[in-house]
Amino acid sequence: MRPGPSDKGVSWEELFFDLAFVFALTQFSQLLHEDHGWAGIGRVLILFVPVYWAWGGVTLYINQRDTDAVVDRVGVFTLGFASLLMALTIPGAYEDHGLLFVGVYIASRALLAVLALRKRLSWRNLLVGPYVFFLLVGPLLVAGALMDGAPRIAFWAVAATVDLLSPWVVRHLTTQPRAQPVHYTHRYGLLIILVLGESVIEVGAVSVDGELNPVRLTAIGAAYAMVGVLAWLYFGFGLPDFRQALERAADQVDLRRAILVYGHLLFSFGIIAIAVGLADTVPAPLDPLPIREAMLLFGGCALFLGAFAYAHWRIHRTIAWRRIGGTVACLLLVPPAMVMPALAGVVCLILVVALVAAAEQLAVRRQGGDAAGGSAGYRPFSDEDPDSGPATAGV
Repeated sequence: MRPGPSDKGVSWEELFFDLAFVFALTQFSQLLHEDHGWAGIGRVLILFVPVYWAWGGVTLYINQRDTDAVVDRVGVFTLGFASLLMALTIPGAYEDHGLLFVGVYIASRALLAVLALRKRLSWRNLLVGPYVFFLLVGPLLVAGALMDGAPRIAFWAVAATVDLLSPWVVRHLTTQPRAQPVHYTHRYGLLIILVLGESVIEVGAVSVDGELNPVRLTAIGAAYAMVGVLAWLYFGFGLPDFRQALERAADQVDLRRAILVYGHLLFSFGIIAIAVGLADTVPAPLDPLPIREAMLLFGGCALFLGAFAYAHWRIHRTIAWRRIGGTVACLLLVPPAMVMPALAGVVCLILVVALVAAAEQLAVRRQGGDAAGGSAGYRPFSDEDPDSGPATAGV
């Protein structure tokens, strides 16, 4: 079936905008690589939230509106440059570049608000929607940037929490339009591609200067396979389900916040943790992983599978025991990982994710094709999609 007029595709401007986000992902991985502890993870997450929020805001804006006008295209390019500047300031955000990081973020949010107002955004949605929360977030970020050390972290942590809570609160105060499912799920699928791609880059970066002996090549192959099975699981059994759910949901706005906005925050951060953990295994694949590295690698995989299980429950209101089982298995592997070779630990993780994917495939076959569990595949840039009708129109 040919797409209907409302089946918007991903534009080249959006893909260009994503380039800066890729650089930001690399910066986050490097920051997490330098500090694997709980404090380090918390500091990275505090910075990740505004960058992720900026990306999500642009995605929703383009989804809801026709952006063929020159002003909109220039606006998207400008927002991409703002993302680049934010990425540049990430390594020094808790030191000398804090005020610049905050200033660029505030400017990008303000620009997006101006673009939205041009498209006749409802004043009610503006006053009680996400923008009013930014009137609280902005001062918190500025106050934190003017301080050093623990006070800065505390103010920014509160700001990140307000940002995270704002969509959940707004759903009770405004009537939001439906998103166009094809475009919206494409964009979040591309987000996962970017994060997975950064994982490959991270492994390559730590491998390029070392000796490429058989053991190290095996470790590199295992790391690549780990990224591959994550992609297989997500794109084979996650994204098709997300798209069908958005097409069919009566309360689409609430569902897309749960499985795309919040769910993909967890997916993305889990993959970043996995990437850093994989990068730690390649230099010494026959040595056991220290506890922090093991927690990062196996905990990141548990977070990914846990988010996968949550998405299934949120869509189908049934417990995905196979996904929960994979999550628990990842956590149970942490103690053995600290005594077994790192390469063996990665192989164990590959087996866990592959078994979950195999179980998903069996469930799909039992239920007949792509009913309530996944699909045989997902073609994000196909002009034809015989599996579904035209997407639901947005605004």
